[in-house]
Amino acid sequence: MLKQFYSEIKLAFLENKLAIYLSFFILIFSLVLGYFLEPYLYSYFHPVVDDLTQKVETGVIQLTFADIFLNNIRIICQMFIYGLLFCLSVVLLAYNGFFVGYYAAIQDNLFRVLAFLVPHGIFEMPSCALACASGLVLFNFLIKFLNSYIRQDLTFKDSITNNLDKLRQACLIFIVAVILMIIAGFVEVYLTTNIANFLLGH
Repeated sequence: MLKQFYSEIKLAFLENKLAIYLSFFILIFSLVLGYFLEPYLYSYFHPVVDDLTQKVETGVIQLTFADIFLNNIRIICQMFIYGLLFCLSVVLLAYNGFFVGYYAAIQDNLFRVLAFLVPHGIFEMPSCALACASGLVLFNFLIKFLNSYIRQDLTFKDSITNNLDKLRQACLIFIVAVILMIIAGFVEVYLTTNIANFLLGH
Protein backbone atom coordinates (compact mmCIF):
# COMPACT_ATOMS: atom_id res chain seq x y z
CA MET A 1 0.00 0.00 0.00
CA LEU A 2 2.70 2.46 1.06
CA LYS A 3 4.94 1.36 -1.81
CA GLN A 4 2.14 1.94 -4.31
CA PHE A 5 1.43 5.36 -2.82
CA TYR A 6 5.11 6.26 -3.15
CA SER A 7 5.14 5.06 -6.76
CA GLU A 8 2.10 7.19 -7.61
CA ILE A 9 3.67 10.27 -6.02
CA LYS A 10 6.92 9.65 -7.91
CA LEU A 11 4.98 9.34 -11.17
CA ALA A 12 3.03 12.53 -10.40
CA PHE A 13 6.28 14.43 -9.90
CA LEU A 14 7.87 13.00 -13.05
CA GLU A 15 4.89 13.68 -15.32
CA ASN A 16 4.42 17.21 -13.99
CA LYS A 17 8.03 18.29 -13.52
CA LEU A 18 7.53 21.30 -15.79
CA ALA A 19 4.85 22.70 -13.46
CA ILE A 20 7.07 21.97 -10.46
CA TYR A 21 10.17 23.57 -12.00
CA LEU A 22 8.14 26.60 -13.06
CA SER A 23 6.71 27.04 -9.55
CA PHE A 24 10.14 26.87 -7.91
CA PHE A 25 11.50 29.33 -10.47
CA ILE A 26 8.65 31.78 -9.79
CA LEU A 27 9.20 31.50 -6.04
CA ILE A 28 12.97 32.05 -6.20
CA PHE A 29 12.66 34.82 -8.80
CA SER A 30 10.03 36.69 -6.76
CA LEU A 31 12.10 36.29 -3.57
CA VAL A 32 15.13 37.83 -5.25
CA LEU A 33 13.11 40.64 -6.83
CA GLY A 34 11.34 41.33 -3.55
CA TYR A 35 14.71 41.73 -1.85
CA PHE A 36 16.34 43.98 -4.45
CA LEU A 37 13.24 46.02 -5.30
CA GLU A 38 12.48 46.80 -1.65
CA PRO A 39 12.38 50.62 -2.12
CA TYR A 40 9.77 50.26 -4.87
CA LEU A 41 7.66 47.82 -2.88
CA TYR A 42 7.58 49.91 0.29
CA SER A 43 4.17 51.46 -0.33
CA TYR A 44 2.65 48.04 -1.02
CA PHE A 45 4.15 45.88 1.71
CA HIS A 46 5.00 48.24 4.56
CA PRO A 47 1.34 48.55 5.66
CA VAL A 48 1.10 44.75 5.58
CA VAL A 49 4.20 44.36 7.77
CA ASP A 50 2.89 46.98 10.23
CA ASP A 51 -0.48 45.26 10.39
CA LEU A 52 1.06 41.84 11.04
CA THR A 53 3.41 43.23 13.67
CA GLN A 54 0.54 44.94 15.49
CA LYS A 55 -1.60 41.81 15.41
CA VAL A 56 1.22 39.71 16.88
CA GLU A 57 1.96 42.28 19.59
CA THR A 58 -1.72 42.61 20.58
CA GLY A 59 -2.28 38.86 20.56
CA VAL A 60 -4.71 38.84 17.66
CA ILE A 61 -2.26 36.49 15.94
CA GLN A 62 -0.64 34.00 18.27
CA LEU A 63 2.46 32.11 17.23
CA THR A 64 1.09 28.72 18.25
CA PHE A 65 1.36 25.61 16.12
CA ALA A 66 -2.39 25.64 15.46
CA ASP A 67 -2.49 29.28 14.34
CA ILE A 68 0.61 29.06 12.17
CA PHE A 69 -0.43 25.74 10.66
CA LEU A 70 -3.98 26.87 9.89
CA ASN A 71 -2.74 30.10 8.31
CA ASN A 72 -0.19 28.30 6.16
CA ILE A 73 -2.64 25.57 5.17
CA ARG A 74 -5.11 28.28 4.13
CA ILE A 75 -2.48 29.79 1.85
CA ILE A 76 -1.52 26.54 0.11
CA CYS A 77 -5.19 25.53 -0.19
CA GLN A 78 -5.79 28.81 -1.99
CA MET A 79 -2.86 28.09 -4.30
CA PHE A 80 -4.34 24.69 -5.10
CA ILE A 81 -7.90 25.88 -5.70
CA TYR A 82 -6.87 29.06 -7.52
CA GLY A 83 -5.37 26.78 -10.16
CA LEU A 84 -8.92 26.43 -11.46
CA LEU A 85 -9.10 30.22 -11.91
CA PHE A 86 -6.75 30.49 -14.86
CA CYS A 87 -3.65 29.64 -12.85
CA LEU A 88 -4.05 32.43 -10.27
CA SER A 89 -2.09 30.18 -7.91
CA VAL A 90 1.02 31.59 -9.65
CA VAL A 91 0.03 35.13 -8.64
CA LEU A 92 -0.42 34.10 -5.01
CA LEU A 93 2.95 32.30 -4.96
CA ALA A 94 4.71 35.32 -6.49
CA TYR A 95 3.04 37.65 -3.97
CA ASN A 96 4.31 35.56 -1.06
CA GLY A 97 7.78 35.43 -2.61
CA PHE A 98 7.87 39.20 -3.05
CA PHE A 99 6.70 39.70 0.52
CA VAL A 100 9.35 37.42 2.07
CA GLY A 101 12.06 39.03 -0.04
CA TYR A 102 10.86 42.50 0.95
CA TYR A 103 10.69 41.53 4.63
CA ALA A 104 14.27 40.25 4.56
CA ALA A 105 15.44 43.45 2.85
CA ILE A 106 14.00 45.85 5.45
CA GLN A 107 15.74 44.14 8.38
CA ASP A 108 18.99 45.55 9.74
CA ASN A 109 20.68 42.17 10.16
CA LEU A 110 20.25 39.80 7.21
CA PHE A 111 21.99 36.91 8.97
CA ARG A 112 19.61 37.23 11.91
CA VAL A 113 16.61 37.19 9.58
CA LEU A 114 17.90 34.12 7.77
CA ALA A 115 18.56 32.40 11.09
CA PHE A 116 14.89 32.83 11.98
CA LEU A 117 13.53 32.06 8.51
CA VAL A 118 15.65 29.23 7.10
CA PRO A 119 14.99 26.44 9.69
CA HIS A 120 11.29 26.23 8.84
CA GLY A 121 11.62 27.94 5.46
CA ILE A 122 13.40 24.93 3.96
CA PHE A 123 10.09 23.10 4.38
CA GLU A 124 7.65 25.99 4.01
CA MET A 125 8.98 27.40 0.74
CA PRO A 126 9.00 24.06 -1.13
CA SER A 127 5.51 23.44 0.27
CA CYS A 128 4.28 26.69 -1.27
CA ALA A 129 5.97 25.91 -4.58
CA LEU A 130 4.45 22.43 -4.70
CA ALA A 131 1.03 23.80 -3.77
CA CYS A 132 1.30 26.18 -6.71
CA ALA A 133 2.44 23.32 -8.95
CA SER A 134 -0.55 21.25 -7.85
CA GLY A 135 -2.76 24.19 -8.81
CA LEU A 136 -1.17 24.26 -12.27
CA VAL A 137 -1.77 20.53 -12.67
CA LEU A 138 -5.35 21.05 -11.54
CA PHE A 139 -5.72 23.70 -14.25
CA ASN A 140 -4.27 21.21 -16.75
CA PHE A 141 -6.93 18.72 -15.67
CA LEU A 142 -9.64 21.35 -16.18
CA ILE A 143 -8.42 22.14 -19.70
CA LYS A 144 -8.26 18.45 -20.62
CA PHE A 145 -11.71 17.85 -19.15
CA LEU A 146 -13.28 20.76 -21.05
CA ASN A 147 -11.57 19.67 -24.24
CA SER A 148 -13.02 16.16 -23.85
CA TYR A 149 -16.46 17.36 -22.83
CA ILE A 150 -16.94 20.20 -25.30
CA ARG A 151 -14.73 19.56 -28.31
CA GLN A 152 -14.70 15.76 -28.35
CA ASP A 153 -18.36 15.57 -27.35
CA LEU A 154 -17.81 12.97 -24.61
CA THR A 155 -20.20 12.59 -21.71
CA PHE A 156 -19.44 14.36 -18.43
CA LYS A 157 -18.61 11.04 -16.76
CA ASP A 158 -16.32 9.89 -19.58
CA SER A 159 -14.58 13.26 -19.65
CA ILE A 160 -13.84 12.95 -15.93
CA THR A 161 -12.78 9.32 -16.23
CA ASN A 162 -10.44 9.95 -19.16
CA ASN A 163 -8.58 12.68 -17.25
CA LEU A 164 -8.84 11.32 -13.73
CA ASP A 165 -5.12 10.55 -13.62
CA LYS A 166 -4.29 14.28 -13.92
CA LEU A 167 -6.72 15.17 -11.12
CA ARG A 168 -5.23 12.45 -8.94
CA GLN A 169 -1.72 13.70 -9.63
CA ALA A 170 -2.71 17.24 -8.66
CA CYS A 171 -4.07 15.92 -5.36
CA LEU A 172 -0.96 13.82 -4.69
CA ILE A 173 1.39 16.76 -5.22
CA PHE A 174 -0.83 18.84 -2.94
CA ILE A 175 -0.69 16.12 -0.24
CA VAL A 176 3.12 16.35 -0.30
CA ALA A 177 2.80 20.14 0.07
CA VAL A 178 0.55 19.66 3.11
CA ILE A 179 3.00 17.21 4.72
CA LEU A 180 5.86 19.66 4.23
CA MET A 181 3.74 22.46 5.70
CA ILE A 182 2.96 20.38 8.79
CA ILE A 183 6.70 19.84 9.30
CA ALA A 184 7.34 23.56 8.70
CA GLY A 185 4.74 24.55 11.31
CA PHE A 186 6.24 22.19 13.89
CA VAL A 187 9.78 23.43 13.23
CA GLU A 188 8.70 27.10 13.31
CA VAL A 189 6.99 26.79 16.69
CA TYR A 190 9.24 24.35 18.52
CA LEU A 191 12.70 24.52 16.90
CA THR A 192 13.31 27.71 14.91
CA THR A 193 13.92 30.02 17.89
CA ASN A 194 16.34 27.57 19.53
CA ILE A 195 18.22 26.99 16.28
CA ALA A 196 18.38 30.73 15.54
CA ASN A 197 19.61 31.58 19.04
CA PHE A 198 22.28 28.89 18.73
CA LEU A 199 23.46 30.26 15.38
CA LEU A 200 23.44 33.82 16.74
CA GLY A 201 25.35 32.76 19.86
CA HIS A 202 22.62 33.75 22.34
